[in-house]
Amino acid sequence: MKTETVNHDAMAQRHSSIARRCAELAARVARHTDGRGNGIHPTAIAQLEFMRDDASTTICNVYEPAIAIVVQGKKEIWLGEETYHYGVAQYLVVSVELPVRGFIVEATPEQPYLGFLLKLSPLELFDIVAQVQPRTATPESSCRGLFVSDVDLPLIDCALRLTQLLNTPQDIPFLAPMIIREIYYRLLTGEQGEAIRQIATSGSNMQRIAGAIERIKAGFAQSLRVEALAAQANMSTSSFHRHFKSVTSMSPLQYQKQLRLLEARRLMLAENADATHAAYQVGYESPSQFSREYSRMFGVPPIQDIQRLRIA
Repeated sequence: MKTETVNHDAMAQRHSSIARRCAELAARVARHTDGRGNGIHPTAIAQLEFMRDDASTTICNVYEPAIAIVVQGKKEIWLGEETYHYGVAQYLVVSVELPVRGFIVEATPEQPYLGFLLKLSPLELFDIVAQVQPRTATPESSCRGLFVSDVDLPLIDCALRLTQLLNTPQDIPFLAPMIIREIYYRLLTGEQGEAIRQIATSGSNMQRIAGAIERIKAGFAQSLRVEALAAQANMSTSSFHRHFKSVTSMSPLQYQKQLRLLEARRLMLAENADATHAAYQVGYESPSQFSREYSRMFGVPPIQDIQRLRIA
């Protein structure tokens, strides 16, 4: 009984320490983003960005490899048919480029949604991955390219120390790379270490799928030849399909479709393209098919969606 009490007290102290650091990090993110509006804001540290939103907002975008720690508010995102919920003291890691839809579910002007976003560099990870003992995993295992975990004390401490450097810009060139390297180490030795490791492991399934994703992105408006992608990934077509879905939660064709629809939305919103022109630009031959698939993804036809976004 005494041992259980000691363990419970130690866990409570850890949770309290994490909560305090999250609150301090939230205060710093709030100060650095105050008056800058909603969205993602760059900082003096190249890989570090802050997120801020003061209202419940729908998000549709292609997420790049990064770790995002929520320090205030709540969010949910959809990857394929899967839904992920995360809030304060939790973090999201994206290890390959993924088209996602999301919704900030808890944010107000008084208590905005706030997040810490650090872009992940496979090259920097590669430099340290060989020095970290791997967790046991089968060579052919494929990890999902997106996951949510609870933050631990060492990781949130690193995030706080990195953010504190913004107050002493002269220290950033020397100290920021060291702290970022420590963050990578914490991720590699954490509960999702295998997924992080695969980003920088030559020949891993995730790295091969990441290469296929790059090729799909480069020619998303063209017809997709899955057999050619499989051959370039050095996989059979069936194996490629299986590993692609394991990493991205969708098939290659579904992935391409979401890229097309996201780009069409951008063209209509940012460049005032009409729906027909946007459809042809992203590779659709039938405007009616484009409108049907757009409605399925965004909930309303293109014209209504763009009008709604402009009002918002």
